[in-house]
Amino acid sequence: MAIKFGTAGIGPVKDVENTFEEYKVLGIKAAEIPFTYGIFITKESDMKKVRDASEKFDIQLSIHAPYWINLNSKDKVKVAQSKQRILKCCEVGNKVGAYRVVFHAGFYAGKEEQETYENIKNQIIDMHEFIKNKNWKIKLAPETMGKINVFGSVEQISQLVKDTDCEFCIDFAHILARERKVDFNKIKKFFPQKKWHCHFSGIAYGDKGEKHHKKTEKQEWEKLLENLPKDKEIIIINESPDPFGDTLLGVKVWKGTDWFYWYAPVLNLWSLDL
Repeated sequence: MAIKFGTAGIGPVKDVENTFEEYKVLGIKAAEIPFTYGIFITKESDMKKVRDASEKFDIQLSIHAPYWINLNSKDKVKVAQSKQRILKCCEVGNKVGAYRVVFHAGFYAGKEEQETYENIKNQIIDMHEFIKNKNWKIKLAPETMGKINVFGSVEQISQLVKDTDCEFCIDFAHILARERKVDFNKIKKFFPQKKWHCHFSGIAYGDKGEKHHKKTEKQEWEKLLENLPKDKEIIIINESPDPFGDTLLGVKVWKGTDWFYWYAPVLNLWSLDL
């Protein structure tokens, strides 16, 4: 099993080279650019800076699209705006060298489950055509969602992959909140693909599913890593309130290097490539 641990964030663009150098030294090999509250990389020079740094330090980039997306809205203007936001992320992502754009597909908005599915499926197919015509080398990745009244179950995202040839994002915290458990055998069945893009963190949830993300405990990392399939290439992006610290904890658990991170500053070992 090949795992790349990543954090939800890249820090200020002006510091991105130093940030990615630090990531590499610490064993963090991926990062998701959080456009969740808006696309903040707009200058061509900044896009080049991010791309150059990611290539130099071998950091695999992805993008999380804005939260305000609903491909199933009753309002056609809102659907068009949602697609526009996703496609703008794809445009920027193609320029910075990101390999996929993760997004929350939509809400039921009073519609039946099958009608919602068909609406979202058709909008993804339409966006794929646009991406193809632009010759962008980036993939759409709808995410499994944590609230029971929101589109995005394991089954729904898996079916979208089959019907649209899109990619996917498996959010283990969301699955836990939605289903009260994480059935790894079920997830392996519905996502047989060789490469997985995943999100992970601690999460608080109730009867309606997800409430909020929280810090990731060591035992949560241990349980996840013990149960991941051994025949996959997996990227895990941590989305806790402390994504950098919790990603680093995941690296430590995976590599069993707690002692190293405690004593490396004293021993001046940060120059080693983990």
